[in-house]
Amino acid sequence: MLRRCPAERGPARISRKGKQAGREAGQEAGREAGQEDGMDELGTILGVWAHPDDECYLSAGIMARAVRNGSRVVCVTATRGEGGSMDEEKWPPENMGEVRTRELERSLEILGVQEHIWFDMQDVDMETGLPDEGFERVGNLVADIQPDTILTFGPDGMTDHAAHKDVSAWATKALMDAGKPGSKVLYATVTPEWAAEFVPIWEPFNVFRPGTPPITPRDELALYVELSGEILEQKVNAINAHVSQVEAIVEAVGPQVWWREMSFEAFRPGEERG
Repeated sequence: MLRRCPAERGPARISRKGKQAGREAGQEAGREAGQEDGMDELGTILGVWAHPDDECYLSAGIMARAVRNGSRVVCVTATRGEGGSMDEEKWPPENMGEVRTRELERSLEILGVQEHIWFDMQDVDMETGLPDEGFERVGNLVADIQPDTILTFGPDGMTDHAAHKDVSAWATKALMDAGKPGSKVLYATVTPEWAAEFVPIWEPFNVFRPGTPPITPRDELALYVELSGEILEQKVNAINAHVSQVEAIVEAVGPQVWWREMSFEAFRPGEERG
C-alpha cells in the first residue's frame, strides 16, 4: 500500500527499548477497549489485495486471530509491488518484485497464513489500474473457495490508488456473481478517532490523496478490532518484514506511534449475497 519509503534488507530493526515502548503503547490501546466486534462471525476469509503489504496494514491481526481459531484464510495479491521503489539506487526497480515477494512470504509466514495466490500483474504507479482479467480470476476463486467473508479495499481504494479500486471492484462483483448465500464483502476503513490521531502523521509520506482515507463512525462498522498482546506483536513483526516499505516510517514516527497505529483494524459493510 505504501510506496514512499526506502529501507535496508531484513526486518525493520527497533531497539529492545523501542520494542518495549511499542508493546506498552499497543497494550494500553488494547486495554482501553479490547474490542473485537464481528470477529467471531467471519468464517472462511478471502483477502483480495493489490500489493504486498496491503493485507498486513489492514488485516494482519484479523488474519492471525482467524488462523489461531482454526478458520481458513486465503490471501490474493494482484502484483508483486515492483513499482514500489522510491530510491532507485538502494532499491533498483528491476529487483523490487523479487524483494517484495520475499517480504510478503516472510510476513505471511509470521501470521500463519498458508494459502496465498499471486496474480503476477504488473505494478506501475498510483494512476495505473490493473487488467480486467482480474474479474474472472477472482470470480473463479470465490466460486471455488466459497468464502464467508471477503476483505478488500472499498471503491475509494483507501488511498485513491487505481489498483486498489480495481481489486475492490473484482471482489465485489465476484461475491455477487459466485458467492454463497449470506457471504459478504467488507471494505477497509478508519474511524474518526484514527484519522484525527494518525492522518497528520502520515502527511509527510504523501500516502493519502485528497478525500482519503475513508472515515466511518464506530457504530457503522461491520468489523472493528483493537489488537493487543501476542496478536499485536505478531502483526508488528509481520509488517516490519516489509522492510523496503516501512523501515523509514518506523524510524520517523518512533515505535510507540507505530505500535499504537498498528493496533487498529476496521472494515465497513460492503455488499452481502442474498
